Amino acid sequence: MSIVFDQCFVVTDIKVIHGPKGLFVSMPSKKRKDGTFKDIAHPLNNQMRQYLEEKVLSVYRQQVAAQPSPQGAPSGGAAPGGSTPEDSGGGAGSSSGPEQAPSS
Repeated sequence: MSIVFDQCFVVTDIKVIHGPKGLFVSMPSKKRKDGTFKDIAHPLNNQMRQYLEEKVLSVYRQQVAAQPSPQGAPSGGAAPGGSTPEDSGGGAGSSSGPEQAPSS
């Protein structure tokens, strides 16, 4: 998933992950030599983190709801593709319907 800010700056590789406490947004990160990960783009405060998470999850839920579910599969919050769903197309900021985050 990608987010476009003011039609001039994009942040890519944002993931929606289904964790033990429900869905959460994972920011793009880089793997270090010691095997740990460090975010390479992230909100600077909790207010912006919460705002982005609400926007990303809202678009994600809309897209999941719009996709036809396979016959016999339960519908709901589970996304196609396994236990760590990633919205890779048409999300916030993509070409099919950009979600614009306000600039500060």
